[in-house]
Amino acid sequence: MSQKKRKDADGSSGVDLLDKDKAKNKVRPPSKYKVVYHNDNFTPMDLVVLSLIHFFKREPTAAFQIMMHVHEKGRGVAQGGLSREIAETKCDRVVQWFKSQGYPLLATFEKE
Repeated sequence: MSQKKRKDADGSSGVDLLDKDKAKNKVRPPSKYKVVYHNDNFTPMDLVVLSLIHFFKREPTAAFQIMMHVHEKGRGVAQGGLSREIAETKCDRVVQWFKSQGYPLLATFEKE
């Protein structure tokens, strides 16, 4: 596609302003987010595994591996590739569930 050119008053040619507006208004896909679990010294490991199975539909072996990663590295990704609203909702549900069980596990969401 060629850009439209116009002549300025001084005789120079420039890019048409309409083309600039089209580039600004280009539709981009929405950002993807991930849910991150943060390690603490209070929440039992088996409860973390159960939450990964229940809330994120992880297989038991994958849930165990994620839990160990959180335990050893301080944080780990429970799930990625989510819209902001879904990631936020999952975080809220997980944190509320852990609070109802009496544990302070922190789950946050961040851009991928």
